[in-house]
Amino acid sequence: MIVVMRRGATPQEVRQVEKRLRELGFATHPIVGVELTVIGAVGSRRDEVMEQVANLPGVERVVPVLRPYKLVAREVKEETTTIRVGDVVIGGPEVVVIAGPCAVESEVQLLTTAKAVKEAGAHLLRGGAFKPRTSPYSFQGLGLEGLKLLAQAREVTGLPVVTEVLDTRDVELVARYADVLQVGARNMQNFRLLQEVGQSGKPVLLKRGLAATVEEWLLAAEYIAATGNQQIILCERGIRTYENSLRNTLDISAVPLVKELSHLPIIVDPSHATGNQRMVLPLARAAVAAGADGLMIEVHPDPARALSDGPQSLTPAQFSRLMGELRRVALAVGRHSLPQVSLSCQAR
Repeated sequence: MIVVMRRGATPQEVRQVEKRLRELGFATHPIVGVELTVIGAVGSRRDEVMEQVANLPGVERVVPVLRPYKLVAREVKEETTTIRVGDVVIGGPEVVVIAGPCAVESEVQLLTTAKAVKEAGAHLLRGGAFKPRTSPYSFQGLGLEGLKLLAQAREVTGLPVVTEVLDTRDVELVARYADVLQVGARNMQNFRLLQEVGQSGKPVLLKRGLAATVEEWLLAAEYIAATGNQQIILCERGIRTYENSLRNTLDISAVPLVKELSHLPIIVDPSHATGNQRMVLPLARAAVAAGADGLMIEVHPDPARALSDGPQSLTPAQFSRLMGELRRVALAVGRHSLPQVSLSCQAR
């Protein structure tokens, strides 16, 4: 259930309500909104308990949450959660773009890409130091060396870093170098990992599983939220269907649906959704038009030589053109324009 505090409720009243809820056997999760404070209470809902809580000082009303996910439900918080990563705000009026290579391969490759996407207007840098691959013989990433290169790229460009963590044993290590911890599609229901990244205190980017329903995806986010960490960014990256023309089927409908069901921001990864760089631009436009809060785009200086997912990677010049297209779409649907690209970058 959700306990909605009155406007102007004092911190002491909020603490007293939390204390009483815990005495009644509930786990409490206060969420401070722009105008209201609400308390998510997870436990067995009984009508007599709701009546008791509703009569406590400072309480405006008690609302039952019927969905299986509680803390990430839209009923908890009317406004979309905004997540600050450095100077970047995800979930606000601006469409945020995360760009970079699928895998960190070398210092030259990463810094070349990082500088190019920064110049084109990207907000955050992505890059895999640990890579989950279908084949055990494929490139698995540089590990710690890759994390150090990502930190170097952040120092050079100022772009916050997003990178994936695969194992509970690596959460502390990755959190030392990354600004946002990514949980990939294959690990969406690795519940122990979800709890560990939640407890790290870092923002978490949670990708939708290969064949997960929206409800399963939001329940995975609930595992993170239940640790007390509400800094969750959902990422739609395509699901597996009977269609085999592309790598996956991008579920554009998930964007407005998630916005209806949850207060968490949602971004779209058209690169992994299609596996085909020719499809990235049109689906990126569609995602922004559908209301996505951001995009994750793979960029590589030489996709033909990429050690991971070259066919879906854009060149820096292609990425620059994509950013120009997205500015027009963002403005058309009432979102803030993306940063203006420099003339030197446009000319490439």
